[in-house]
Amino acid sequence: MALALFDLDNTLLAGDSEHAWGEFLIEIGAVDEEEFRAENDRLYGEYLAGTLDIYEQIRHQLRPLMEHPPEKLRRWHEEFMRTRIEPMITPAAMALVEKHRVARDEPAIITASNDFVTGPIAEYFGVPNLLAIELECVDGRYTGRVSSTPTFKEGKVTRLKEWLRGSGRTLEGSYFYSDSHNDLPLLRQVDHPVAVNADPILLAHAEASGWPILDLHGSP
Repeated sequence: MALALFDLDNTLLAGDSEHAWGEFLIEIGAVDEEEFRAENDRLYGEYLAGTLDIYEQIRHQLRPLMEHPPEKLRRWHEEFMRTRIEPMITPAAMALVEKHRVARDEPAIITASNDFVTGPIAEYFGVPNLLAIELECVDGRYTGRVSSTPTFKEGKVTRLKEWLRGSGRTLEGSYFYSDSHNDLPLLRQVDHPVAVNADPILLAHAEASGWPILDLHGSP
């Protein structure tokens, strides 16, 4: 049984879940449109460029979570899944996860987005293992802190190794699917790195390295 690791945003999803969550909050009037959108777009641009300060991103995402009670956040997320996330999920992405499940591989999503946004998405894909940015919660309310190393760049390698030690699994025969050059540290750790709808930097690296290149978001 091999480990099949999947990035989430722009890999299994044809879009970015945290950026979409920000746009959803703007749409329902939960945040100030001008201020929040400017920051949301700026941070997303820095992520794509590889210059993101992940803690700045976490602070931005935590503000509205800290301001609202859990039940309201849960209702919002249900609507967000229906209106924003489900349209981002292609049959090809679902089929890829199922292919590994049929092969009796162990699927896991490892993402630089937070666990509030991504937990229900992992459940939708039927993936029981999620390594995401863990937001600290006390008595059901978000505190503004994180519980562990953020799963971003080298942090994905750190968190994965911690998870492997705890689960008794190894990277023998492992796969990792990603779209982003931010994931090169982890792509270099697995036996089967795969570029999915890759950004230009990752695409060039994949071509030079002879890695498989997939399109999960285009026409069949």
